Order: sequence, then structure tokens, then C-alpha cells
Amino acid sequence: RLALLTSSLGALGIAAVLVLFALSDSVTFFYSPSDLKEKPVAAGQRINLGGLVEKGSVDKSEAGLVKFTVTDGQNRMNVRYQGVVPDLFREGQGVVATGRIENGVFKATTVLAKHDENYMPPEVAKALRERGMWQHGDPAPHPNAAMPPKQETP
Repeated sequence: RLALLTSSLGALGIAAVLVLFALSDSVTFFYSPSDLKEKPVAAGQRINLGGLVEKGSVDKSEAGLVKFTVTDGQNRMNVRYQGVVPDLFREGQGVVATGRIENGVFKATTVLAKHDENYMPPEVAKALRERGMWQHGDPAPHPNAAMPPKQETP
């Protein structure tokens, strides 16, 4: 009986290690821009970046490429995303982007826009509240809308 119990516990331990190893590839950690400054992540590691889209930072000048900055009130991270942003994506609103950091720029593969802290991951809402950055207000114009031409000053 003792041999059977010992071998069963050993097999269970090995199975647990294999499951944890397999799941480690699918685990995505959440970071704010300040977290990334304090504790950098390994090159190529997939993470979630959360915060507010900084006002005045959205650039859609290249076809299909959206560049913007995510801030938590203390630090900022530049983001590049190839694709169409969600309808709720606006400057000053909450966002969670999944991707990797390459050459100091966050290359997002998905972008989720949040309109309200009730729908925001708790980590993002907490980080923004701690920094006094969460504010409700009128939404900014949608970034997919036509941008007015820049006025040149004489």
C-alpha cells in the first residue's frame, strides 16, 4: 500500500508540474506604465498594458496603424497597433492592450477600450485611482472619425 500511495503522489506531482508548465505560456501579466518602469519585463514577454489613452497622443496618419500613448498619471508608454480600434477607444478613456515591448515601444496585438471603471480590470482602476487619474467627463471625438485638417499659422 505504501508503494502505491508513494507512486500515486509522485505521478500527481509530475502531472501538476506539467500542467503549470503548459499554462505558463498562456498566462499574461498586467502592468501599468509605472510598473514597467519599476520592474522591466523580459524581451518578447506577452503582457497586458493598462491605463488611460493620453490626450493628444492618438496618431492615425499611417493607413491601418494607430499610435498612441498609455499613461497612469506618472509614467507613459508609447503603443503601436495595426488594425481598427474599438468604438469606445478615445483619448482620456481607459484601455487595456495586449502585446510585447520591442525597442521601447509596446506593439499591441489587441486593444480593449473601457468607458467606465466598472468594466475596467481591477488592477487598472486601482492604479488610476491611486494616481488621481480616473475622471469621468465628456468623451473625446472618436479617433476613427475624419480628422480636421491642421491649420497652418502664417
